[in-house]
Amino acid sequence: MTAPCEPLVRVQAEDFDPAAESRRLTEGRRDVGAVVSFTGLCRDENGRLDALELEHYPGMAEAEIARIAAEAAERWPLTGLTVIHRYGRITPGENIVLVVAASSHRRAAFESADFLMDFLKSRAPFWKKEHVSEKNSGDWVEARAGDLEDMKRWQR
Repeated sequence: MTAPCEPLVRVQAEDFDPAAESRRLTEGRRDVGAVVSFTGLCRDENGRLDALELEHYPGMAEAEIARIAAEAAERWPLTGLTVIHRYGRITPGENIVLVVAASSHRRAAFESADFLMDFLKSRAPFWKKEHVSEKNSGDWVEARAGDLEDMKRWQR
């Protein structure tokens, strides 16, 4: 078996370009047979949400995401892996998160991207606050029970 790929993890306030990140994992490569990407966007919750505010502890968030990305690279035969998560005030329609997994085969790319998104939705060290239309301050949001349940399927 070949050595695991070195995942790229970024936590940033700036937006990202999903197509450019996918190209970065495939340009000049002939061993990539599948690229799976997931882009999470901020939704308006039926017009109720003005913005989502994400906070993190710098250094800790990157380290924890890097740890789980490295686990994905060990569990599946990936040729490349990128995880980008934004923080700050994000309005509906804007990008929040990107996972791009490249592999020689589709199953590894799909499963690793799914694994990472389950982790990011349930256990990534971010604090989320909803800013709603009816009032100036919002409420802090906990991980949903369904997200926590999804994460259980990856336990060894």
